[in-house]
Amino acid sequence: MFYLQYLSSSKIETMYRLLLFFLLITICNYSIAQTLYEPRDIQLAYKNETRSRDGNPGKNYWINHARYTINITAMPPDRNITGDETITYFNNSPDTIRVPSIKLFINIHKPGAPRDFPAQQDYLTSGVHVDAITINGTSIDTTRASNSFTNYALRLPAPLMPHDSLHLTFKWHYEISLQSGREGMIDSTTYFLAYFYPRVAVFDDYNGWDRMQFMDSHEFYSDFNDYDVTINVPKNYIVVGTGTLQHPETLLQPDILSRYKQSFNSDATINIVTKENLDAKNITTQNAVNSWRFIASNIPDMAFGLSDHFVWDGCSAVVDDKTNRRAGAFAMYNDTAADYHHVAQYARHSLDWLSHNWPGVPYPYEKATVFQGYAGMEYPMMANDETYSDTLFSRFVAEHEIAHTYMPFYMGINETRYGFMDEGWATTYEYLIGTSDMGEEKATGFYQQFRIEGMIEDISSDEQIPIVTPGDALTGSGFGNNEYGKASIGYLAMKDLLGDELFKKCLHAYMDRWHGKHPLPWDFFYTFNNVSEKNLNWFWNSWFFSNNYIDMDLSDVKKNGGGYTLSIKNIGGMPAPVDVIAIYEDGSTEKFHQTPAIWMNNQTQATVNITTKKKVQSIKLDGGIFMDADTSNNSWHE
Repeated sequence: MFYLQYLSSSKIETMYRLLLFFLLITICNYSIAQTLYEPRDIQLAYKNETRSRDGNPGKNYWINHARYTINITAMPPDRNITGDETITYFNNSPDTIRVPSIKLFINIHKPGAPRDFPAQQDYLTSGVHVDAITINGTSIDTTRASNSFTNYALRLPAPLMPHDSLHLTFKWHYEISLQSGREGMIDSTTYFLAYFYPRVAVFDDYNGWDRMQFMDSHEFYSDFNDYDVTINVPKNYIVVGTGTLQHPETLLQPDILSRYKQSFNSDATINIVTKENLDAKNITTQNAVNSWRFIASNIPDMAFGLSDHFVWDGCSAVVDDKTNRRAGAFAMYNDTAADYHHVAQYARHSLDWLSHNWPGVPYPYEKATVFQGYAGMEYPMMANDETYSDTLFSRFVAEHEIAHTYMPFYMGINETRYGFMDEGWATTYEYLIGTSDMGEEKATGFYQQFRIEGMIEDISSDEQIPIVTPGDALTGSGFGNNEYGKASIGYLAMKDLLGDELFKKCLHAYMDRWHGKHPLPWDFFYTFNNVSEKNLNWFWNSWFFSNNYIDMDLSDVKKNGGGYTLSIKNIGGMPAPVDVIAIYEDGSTEKFHQTPAIWMNNQTQATVNITTKKKVQSIKLDGGIFMDADTSNNSWHE
């Protein structure tokens, strides 16, 4: 100021113009700076035009595909599972394939297999024994396959050219593990079969072959394939699983067949197979061995449960009002599990609610089955869930696993690297359906307890890792919280920012563009930018690419002509929504909701005006599910 008073008016005008120019440059640079970090493999995908920065698949996008015909024999209590399969693999890529990667997930049970958790003795087996392999009809040596862990590099005798196909056959056997997790032996005559077949790994446009070993913590990445699977089991065993059961009339006794068919058109639960039926031992056609055949198209995996003493319930819900299409909701369980007597209805409610509310996309398959096991794990059309004494928690788990239908199965998410793209969404839907069912207060408490509190209480550096960090590079609590609670509140914060209508428009566009494909985080971010017609990178950068956290400070409150002006510091840097709660002198309270938009122009400081004619006694900030790391500075008193 001292300097300006000795300048001529023309020089002052010039100085102001220069200041204005530099201010504009600063604003422009800030805008330009709001770009998203892209790893080099993602940059290459944009260069190759397999993906586009408007969030659409690029003009050169491709995805490989296979057809599987699988025959499995399981004869409990014998633990040996035998299988053979034919795979027709289509190379839709522009690349020549010489060494495809084959996944042998069951080898996680082998002693010495790399894994993220210690293995108990009952978990260990000798793994997959590959008995025979042919490539285009020619037999090859299986030694390398049998000695591998969960990833096997198959050397082709001749390269697979672009836009050509390859025929593979495998014969194998393995011993099902005594300790059941995602798959395994539930009891001596109840098995859950998942990841039981050799499969061609994903070959994609940005990362090439998925050659990562399965470590028993991170989840899976699969192409969309067509499946024809036959499960051979003894008489009076029921098999449930992914896909459409073929010719049930050749498998089920007439009364059971009638109830099975009835369940597909019933809102009420139909007891398809009861304890009395099981005791009579006349469930199926009385052949020594029955072959249960299931067919599914354009789906990333198949999984099956089988038992000779589990009861079977079914009902259905209308999932598509335009066509009046119904989807079945089933539960198969030990009759002693009290909560499971309600699970078919929990599944039915999930199908109905998810189809009509969030995400508001009709459930894409013919049915969903919840099978009593030990995993709390999702599969296409299937869930393997434990039994709980608290039916509220049983419903909570069923809803979460069925919500996974959309991510990662409808959308081909790479769960191993970017699990927040599916676990975060399932957690989000879990909260939204809970709010609808239980009310906001109870659902918020439930969500905070199971998804957020541990993350807030743990102040270790693990919790400050950016969400977008590839999950296969992480272990520990930070990894889990990134994928579930932290990602979920990021999605919910964006929902609050855009409002329900625009948020759903963006979400549906993303799902329309990428279902049946392999979306990346950038495809999601750029789709929302494109459809909303907003540069939301300031939000994405803070929530998904930074080590920010939620911590606000109500630093000042001043009376103004129309109410009060609040100064709020964003100590943690995360642009979260917050409620301003005013407590008046007369004892009444009023809530003023602030969306994350208050942080759009300045992510460290926000000025909030509340309009009121009453005299305020105190003010506090309440984040609800957006829990503040330090609430000691969230209040002001007159």
